[in-house]
Amino acid sequence: MMKFFKTHINRWLVVGCMGLSFIGCSDDEMEENPTPAQPEATDFTATLAKYTANDGVMMQAFYWDVTPQGDWYDIISAHIEDWKTTGVNRIWLPPPSKGQSGFSSMGYDPSDYFDLGEFDQHGTVETRFGSKAELKSLIDVAHQNDIEVIADIVLGHNSGGGLQANPFRDGAEVYSLFNEANGNASGKFNRTNEHFHPNDIHQNDEQALFFAETDLCHDQPYVQDWLWKRDDSFAEYLKSFGFDGWRFDYVKSFSPEVIKEWNEKVGGFSVGENFDGNSEVLENWVEASGSTAFDFACFYKLDEALDRHQDLTYLDQGMLRKTYPDQAVTFTANHDTEKDENPDNRISLANKLKAYAYILTHDGYPCIFYSDYENIALQAQLKGLIAIYNSLATGAVEVLKISEEEYIMKREGNADNPGLILYINIDDQSHSFDASTNWNNKELVDYAGNVKTTITVDANGAATLTVPANSFTIWSVME
Repeated sequence: MMKFFKTHINRWLVVGCMGLSFIGCSDDEMEENPTPAQPEATDFTATLAKYTANDGVMMQAFYWDVTPQGDWYDIISAHIEDWKTTGVNRIWLPPPSKGQSGFSSMGYDPSDYFDLGEFDQHGTVETRFGSKAELKSLIDVAHQNDIEVIADIVLGHNSGGGLQANPFRDGAEVYSLFNEANGNASGKFNRTNEHFHPNDIHQNDEQALFFAETDLCHDQPYVQDWLWKRDDSFAEYLKSFGFDGWRFDYVKSFSPEVIKEWNEKVGGFSVGENFDGNSEVLENWVEASGSTAFDFACFYKLDEALDRHQDLTYLDQGMLRKTYPDQAVTFTANHDTEKDENPDNRISLANKLKAYAYILTHDGYPCIFYSDYENIALQAQLKGLIAIYNSLATGAVEVLKISEEEYIMKREGNADNPGLILYINIDDQSHSFDASTNWNNKELVDYAGNVKTTITVDANGAATLTVPANSFTIWSVME
């Protein structure tokens, strides 16, 4: 996958897409959290092209309530070439199935799993994102550019069926009847009350219920068959359609064994949304499921360090990437956090680049949020940080200093790669640090572009690293 990165790396620091709006950021947020003026981009492409560290990053290719409705697949298709050039190797799309909300649905209210935008139901043929044909075209464009396509999978709950009495709810009627006349025009995976909770097996299969009246029972063989076990199951249908992997929504509502069995049957990249800031919860889940997980522990520690407490020692606490770096998908924002009005559930715009500098220099597999990447105030440096991740972010992680105001981390590199040193400073004054590096008699540059002067390393590997006020630098050799 690195061939596209090396072929097109000469474009990663070009400031493009002039005139893009701040998608997903309110005017109030931009006023309260102004983004510092970004330095003029510096071209380090000749040096970075010499090194290979990682195969790419994932792009979350949507935000909540994307607009215009019906055109989203075509909009994303137009971005693919730029994302390939930047160093993206996977895109994560929203749930593709028809939802109860029809043309307004973001896909998280699944009704007909097999309707990807071809059946006239819930008031529309297309989904919010486009038609089945447009989705197929997008997948084909991505594959032509060596980019995998990840489908968002909602397995916990259903919406949009017909009313039906449930004997296990004392005869109360719930919307549990799914057939050709009731929200399931495809006629595949028709459902009744016996396939939801409660039923003749148990009250529920996990405690964290969401839409409890139509919470699917994953212990029912019929449900397992249609979701992943049959050769014409939902999982196999998406795989045959062209999807390369899966993002599982709200995995707290069913057993991790479901993910394990799905992946064993159909394969592909897999990541779970276990929305929990406790790193031990995430560790236990990846062990049980065999899947990667979004590192919510890392996300919340970044929020606490940069925003909530303004204390970088919070970065010394538990994260999934510290114990299972190969199983951790790191991120700084997603469709849920960016629409959350609680400031403790999102990282401010003013601190986004520091957060991205962290995840794009450390271990773990970073996920970039569409609205951040398409924000013209962030895009040039984000492209540069992705290039750094793909070229220099390799080797063991060693924290050289951590204090309330400073965080300094070294990637060891290897025999063929010099690695890097990240220096974050949240003080209102510049800082410096006498570091012992892996490099002797070398000139260092800040690949983040926030310091324009070089630093000389002496014969013993000693160098005095610098960082501006409320900023970050990423130091490595200039060759």
